[in-house]
Amino acid sequence: MWRVLPLLFVLVACFGPGNFDSRYSSDLEARKIKRIAIFPLEALSGEEKIKVPFAPAATADGRGGESSSALLSRQLYSAMTGLPNWQIVSDREVREVEPLVPKGAPEARARRLGQMVYADAVISGRILRFREREGEALGAMSPASVAFVLELWDVKRGDVIWSARFDETQKPLSENLFALGDFTTRGGRWLKAEELSLEGVKKAVSQLHQALYRRTT
Repeated sequence: MWRVLPLLFVLVACFGPGNFDSRYSSDLEARKIKRIAIFPLEALSGEEKIKVPFAPAATADGRGGESSSALLSRQLYSAMTGLPNWQIVSDREVREVEPLVPKGAPEARARRLGQMVYADAVISGRILRFREREGEALGAMSPASVAFVLELWDVKRGDVIWSARFDETQKPLSENLFALGDFTTRGGRWLKAEELSLEGVKKAVSQLHQALYRRTT
């Protein structure tokens, strides 16, 4: 579920163009986060979805082959390893220790994984919706729709120090004039769910990196 962080820490919030927002601890830079592990994202089932206040009623994983959780985890790892200043624990190392992490609350699991791979923080998340486009790039009958939440856990203290939410169902420009920038960047076409999720991941990773290392970039 979307967690409300303690008021003492949530003094900074960043809002995007309607499809993205994030918030982080006011002492984020002071935490000296350098080594980060990525916990494979979780795709929520219908039963779990009820516990998420802002989750849409209909959730569908429209992919055959690679699951939405594997896809977004891969996108997140690729986006984070492409940036300087932090050290991202290899996906191979995470895969090796993940089966040894006991079942339980997300915060406890994230913290335990971080301890096992000697990370300062662990980023985890949940996919709330992943619906594939129906139709073609220039004429979709039903647009792609993606929603997910990411959280960064401080391994030493065990609290959430950053969180982000991406939620978008692509709409034509005639229905959303405020999306002119996205419309132009996308070449006026309907994206696949994989492309939409990648946009969200890149926005989240860029904002996290800026929040952590404002004075070094």
